[in-house]
Amino acid sequence: MTLTHWRRALEWLAAAAKDPGACREEWEHGSTGVHLLEAGRLWDVLAVPERIGLYAVDRLSTLPAAGRGPVLHDAKSRRVGFLLPPDPAVVWAGHNLRHVTRGGWIAAPAPHCRWGTLRWLCPPDGSGTLTAPTILELLLEQALRDIARTQGSPRRPHMTRQRPTGLTP
Repeated sequence: MTLTHWRRALEWLAAAAKDPGACREEWEHGSTGVHLLEAGRLWDVLAVPERIGLYAVDRLSTLPAAGRGPVLHDAKSRRVGFLLPPDPAVVWAGHNLRHVTRGGWIAAPAPHCRWGTLRWLCPPDGSGTLTAPTILELLLEQALRDIARTQGSPRRPHMTRQRPTGLTP
């Protein structure tokens, strides 16, 4: 990542913080290098179990860069988070899935951080590119099928993404 790309990624990601200036300062000079970012405005996050998420990231890396969004790995909680377009009306349903949207927050390292227990597997590039939910859904379904076929699974979780219907304000 060149300095220009890193700077653009830093600005884009920091824009999700309550105080973007403090966020940039923490990432550039702070002691932890981690800052809280608000989901639901620039992006949502779908956090999945590590085993499935790492498999999906491997498949995601074969797609053109234009179709790949940032992916965060939290080794401590054994979860992988995919940044998606914000859509609070969508409901992701599945065993051990967490959809973080408006009102939710995530801890994130600086965009260049590719080491440690909280790191970017696919770092943001500053362009605002996010993973399309339909692509992610297909990749996760494929991951579930392949893992169940090759390694077995006592319980194959079913995952769906849907918009609530029949609701009127």
